[in-house]
Formats: sequence, C-alpha cells, structure tokens
Amino acid sequence: MNAIDKIISYISPERALKRQVARRALKFLNTGYSESGASLRKKSMRGWQAWSSSPQADIDMNIDVLRQRSRDLFMGSALGRSAIVTPRSHVIGVGLKLRSRIDAEFLGISREEADKWEKNVERQFNAWAESKFCDATRLNNFYEMQSLLFMSFLLNGDGWALLKIVEPEPYFPFSLRIHLIEADRISSPQQYRSIFGTNTIQVNPDNGNKIVNGVEIDDDGAVVAYWISNKYQNDPANPFELMEWQRIEAYSKTTGRPNVLCVMEPERCEQYRGVPFLAPVVEELKQITRYTEAELMAAIVTGFFTVFIKEGQIPTGDFPLAEAISPQDKVDFDPNAFELGAGTINALPPGYDITTADPKRPSSNFDAFVTSLTKHVGAALEIPYELLIKNFTASYSASRAALLEAWNAFRMRRAWFAHDFCQPVYEVWLAERIAQGKIKAPGFFSDMITAKAWCRADWYGPAPGQVDPVKEVQAAQLRIINGLSTRESETVELTGRDFDKNIEQLRRENELMKQAGMPAIPE
Repeated sequence: MNAIDKIISYISPERALKRQVARRALKFLNTGYSESGASLRKKSMRGWQAWSSSPQADIDMNIDVLRQRSRDLFMGSALGRSAIVTPRSHVIGVGLKLRSRIDAEFLGISREEADKWEKNVERQFNAWAESKFCDATRLNNFYEMQSLLFMSFLLNGDGWALLKIVEPEPYFPFSLRIHLIEADRISSPQQYRSIFGTNTIQVNPDNGNKIVNGVEIDDDGAVVAYWISNKYQNDPANPFELMEWQRIEAYSKTTGRPNVLCVMEPERCEQYRGVPFLAPVVEELKQITRYTEAELMAAIVTGFFTVFIKEGQIPTGDFPLAEAISPQDKVDFDPNAFELGAGTINALPPGYDITTADPKRPSSNFDAFVTSLTKHVGAALEIPYELLIKNFTASYSASRAALLEAWNAFRMRRAWFAHDFCQPVYEVWLAERIAQGKIKAPGFFSDMITAKAWCRADWYGPAPGQVDPVKEVQAAQLRIINGLSTRESETVELTGRDFDKNIEQLRRENELMKQAGMPAIPE
C-alpha cells in the first residue's frame, strides 16, 4: 500500500478494500490480448470500435446492397470483371466432364465389365448433357449451365438450380430438367416479413419453422424448404405481374434426393446465404475505377490542348480572332467560344495574351498506385496479381509460383462445385435411367452404400497450363517413373484430356500410319 492507500484505509477501510479489488481486477484484465489486439487503452486501438453479430445480422441484412454493388463492378469495372471471369475460366472453362469411377471391387464385377458399364453411362450422360433440352429454359446445355451457375455464385454470393422431372419427349427421352435462377428470387414471402426489413428472420405460421432470407429451417437449424418468388422484386421490366412465392421442399420425402441445389462458399457457421465474391474488395475496386476514369478524362482534356485568352487593361474594341473551324464542323456555338484548328495562326490585338492549361496528366504515379492496390485485391480474392491483370513479366519461377498459388484455390472451388452441383445432378439422372431400365445397376435402390458405389465419378475440367511446357512434361515423366503419380493424373493435369481416350486414338492413328507405310512413332 502506498501513502494514499494508507490514508484512505485509515479514513474509510471499506473504500480502501474496493480500491484493492479494482486494482487486482485491472491487473487480471491487462493480460494476453487485452494489451494487443483487444486493447481498449492504447491510443492506436481506442478508437477502433468493431462490432459483429450473427451471420444473419452481418450478412443477410446487407446482402442486397452487396449484390447490387458486385454486379455494378462486374458490368462497369475492368478489374472487377477480371476478378469474376478469371476463376470462371479456370475452375469451369468449357465445363466439367464426367468420368465414371464405379467401385468394381465392392460391386463384385470385373474391371472389364466395369469399363464397359462406365463407357455406356458416359455415352448416355453426354447425350443428355450436350443437349439444350436438359435446360428447363432451353437456353444452355449442361456444360454451359455450369459456367453460368458458377458466375452467378461469384456475383450474388450463391447460385441456385431447380431439379425438375417432366414427361420425356419423343426426341429427348430424358425426364430431368435443370432450371437456373438467380439469388434474388430466393426470398421470404411478403406476408411473413417484419417491419424491420425483408432479410430478417421470419416465422412460417403453418409449422413454426424459421425463414431466413428465403431459406426455411426447422428447430435444429436444418434446411427443410426454400421460398421462391415468380419474379424479381421491384422489377421495372415486369411491373404488372403480382409477386407470388412458392414453397419448395429441399429434399424429396420419397427418395431423399435434392429438389433444389445451392452453390455457395460459407464463411460462418449456421450461414444460409452466401456473400458475393467481391464483397471484401468492393471499396478498393470502386476507388480504382474512379481513379482510372479521372486519369483517363484528364488525359483526354490534355489532348484538347486547352488555352485561355487573357484580356489586358487597355480596351481595344473589336476582337478580330479568325475562325479556324468551318461552321459545319463547329462543336460549340457560343459566340464567346473559339475553336482552334490544325496549323492555325492568329494575330492577337494589343492587350490580349494566351495562357496554356497544363493539368500534368497522366500522373507518373498512376501505374505504381494502381498496381499496389491490385495486389491487395488479388491477395484478398486468392488470385495473384499477374493472373488478375493477365500480365506475366516476371521470371519463370515467379510466374509458375503465381499459377500454382492460384490453382490451389481453383482446385478447391472445382472440387466443391462438382460436389454441390455436378455430382447431385448426375446421381438424379442416373437414378432416372436405372428406374427406366436403360442402365443395369443391381442393388441401386435397395442399399445406399451400393448406390454410392454405382454413382462414384470424377469431374475433369481445364488444365492449369504450363509456363514452360518442356519442363512441365519432364517433371510429369519423372513423377510417373518414380511412382509419385499416374499417367491418367498427369494427362488431366497437363492437357485436361482423358488418358483412356488418348490411348484409343493413338492406337487408331498408329494403325493408319502403318497402313500408309509410315513409322508409327516418328524418329
């Protein structure tokens, strides 16, 4: 106890005790993060008032604004568009292709029988997937829908696909149709909304389930249904149609298969709606766009070579400045405005002078500043700067490292996109064909494990590409020789093609070469 504590203890022992307790509590609080990231005493941290709540408060309450700004950046910002189309082109490309991989050992069939079954299934699936009739709107085939759905997920935060079963047509003997819709149409019905807004948690009075921004969940938090509107909210192109909602069960009560597929990348637990891909960098991208537009306009103004005519103190009467532009070519018809032409020579009367406007544009710091911000944007989106602006001017090692880093994220997104969209669609399609008797799969409907064994598949997309193809191929050969990889895996990684089909084509080509009297393998 110091002198002050002793005096207080003498006058008021109770107050002295409270001071000791408070000092001990303060000493306890000033430990760990309380003196670093959680400090409320440091001047650098005292003004940092951050507040976070539930995913519904942090995400759903702001999702409409984020979507509109994300779309605006995609439509009006070069860098924003690149941030969307670059992952689309590498993750999806021309579409993820099916490669059936059934568990032949578990199913008790030979490898030859498995190969024959897989080729038959792939042939039938491609017949469905390559037709625009697999699309409920008949606008895209299955591979084009993959690209559209992935872009919808990036722009809006989540992408949605409805699986519809219709009567087969004579010219298209398949029942499965896919209907892609945008995130705006998944919303809470108007009659269930509260006065606090459209994206707050509502209650379905029919069963007591909560409705979170169009997603209905039960007491355990499990998704049970989706609410889908017949049109976009406040759509000026369709103002007279009444807004209506339809409740769609998330899964079929008979088969357990999904009726609606949602593609999103959650960042919080118990998060039911996605966040647009550009959300963390919306401000940076908008400021870069504004800065670029300002510099562009300044450069254009500089190109006009603007001059100002200064009038002296001595009145001179008429101002005989010759017109350098013909009347039919004039832009400004203001009598006080003068337009200059190529090689114009004018003699100014006494008392007049000309001053040239020099805005110092373009700025010498423009490229360095935009490059620095672009690197920050790329880091947040897991897209290296070189790939984001399509500029590979560094060394081979640096360029290859950038591609490898980007492909870590691309492979991850390809895997979950195939898991969330391609595989469920394939399983519903396969179940339909087996039920119709077009494909034989014993035990498919009697046991879930057996069904999964028949449904096993891989989905292949575009290859990463090579900075130096020779080095990449040599590295692939070494991995195969040392048992670190397979020819099939390396074929997919290097070219994105099917190794089995390559072998068949090479066999055919070699036979044709021999028939023509040419060596099968050029020396």
